Amino acid sequence: MNGHGADPLRAAEARAGAPPAPWPLDSPPLPDRRGAPPAPWLLDGPPPRGRRTPQGPPRLRDRFLPDAVLFDRDGTLVADVPYNGDPSRVVPMPSARAAVAAVRAAGIPTGVVSNQSGVARGLLTRWQVEAVRRRVDELFGPFAVWAVCPHGPDDGCGCRKPAPGLVLAACERLGVPAARTVVIGDIGTDVAAAHAAGARGVLVPTPVTRPQEIGAAGETAPTLIDAVRLLLGSEDRAVTRQQRSGDSR
Repeated sequence: MNGHGADPLRAAEARAGAPPAPWPLDSPPLPDRRGAPPAPWLLDGPPPRGRRTPQGPPRLRDRFLPDAVLFDRDGTLVADVPYNGDPSRVVPMPSARAAVAAVRAAGIPTGVVSNQSGVARGLLTRWQVEAVRRRVDELFGPFAVWAVCPHGPDDGCGCRKPAPGLVLAACERLGVPAARTVVIGDIGTDVAAAHAAGARGVLVPTPVTRPQEIGAAGETAPTLIDAVRLLLGSEDRAVTRQQRSGDSR
């Protein structure tokens, strides 16, 4: 607090016992404030749903394509620089831009779900988080949704991965069910958050990924573009099986 009186929204939330909420970052920057914001900040409506123009039977293809793909930020889309608030230090991970472009070429909305506890630790401001977000959008093209948890491990929020809040908030923003959403990340908490939300999780290990996280992940891929091929390729295999089944009749 800034010493000018209590925030009535936060006071009401505290009385109601509501946990802190994530930040979907598609709202104007607000002054930095320590502690949890009272609610997600959402301005724009979800992207148009009539998005796919596939070759082949559209109903069959829709059955196997995900409705959305959500990416972790640090260590997945861009190199992991601890508590980074400097846009000039944002560097895409190998194959990351090609992977995001492939998902979008299939007509699938993309989003980012990211823990940023540096805010709670006093190492980052919202302005810095927004600046890095804008740089990532410059490098990759705009993501349809950003959902960021600014809380620390002991804040008791429901959005810090491995909790499902970020995934659920992003899915709500996009107007898609979590069950038809894929989350791609580099550590076990990314996959755990996906599963907790009822989504599909794919792990893309890096040198910091623990062996037990790799062993516990249901699906892994060596690179981000391989993870995307896994998602889109499963649809192609399913179509092939369906066609073969029809040919044998």
